[in-house]
Amino acid sequence: MKFKLSKIIRKLFFGFKKNKSTPSFNSKNYWNNRYLNNDNSGAGSYGILAAFKAEIINDFVSTHDITSIIELGCGDGNQLKLANYKNYVGFDVSSEAIKICSRTFEGDNTKKFLNYSEIEITEYSAELVLSLDVIFHLIEDDVYKKYMNNLFRLSSRYVIIYSCNHSEEIVSHVKCRKFTDWINSEIQDEFKLLKFIPNKYPYDPNNPNTTSFSDFYIYERVKI
Repeated sequence: MKFKLSKIIRKLFFGFKKNKSTPSFNSKNYWNNRYLNNDNSGAGSYGILAAFKAEIINDFVSTHDITSIIELGCGDGNQLKLANYKNYVGFDVSSEAIKICSRTFEGDNTKKFLNYSEIEITEYSAELVLSLDVIFHLIEDDVYKKYMNNLFRLSSRYVIIYSCNHSEEIVSHVKCRKFTDWINSEIQDEFKLLKFIPNKYPYDPNNPNTTSFSDFYIYERVKI
């Protein structure tokens, strides 16, 4: 369901209004500082929203016999606690998030965590690449475009995106993007939309921590 967030909804959901006078935003610094201040990845990675995401992704991984997964934006790793993956590599722009995940999953040799800055110099690829509640946090246009390229470049079979899909700047760290426009423009011959799954808990301004404006978009690489 597409919608625009009103000023009232914005205040309820995010706690403050967008400040147009805010200096140039640096998403990498924002998230690193957030984790350094003992904050987490957000409501979408906890509770019923995390359970909903895990249900969809675990079923897809099992049904399609997927053995390798990359996630671009692993955050604090709380969502990953619910995952059933055989081989997983998580990238994140926050060095503090990588430390948190490495501590949380210490001794688990099926999982590896790397700083996003390493993505261009590594040779990783996977059958499935994930983007969960990340795209709308990519405020800078150049960061967004590079991220989208990497998201599909690293996949040999599938890409799962969980995000809003309309254009709207909301607050300093949230900028909804109609990412399907980028996909249709840049890689429409390489990937096709396999399935759209609406959110089980669509956004309700009265319950901002247990509902979400994100939906699932599952893409499959076109066989040549």
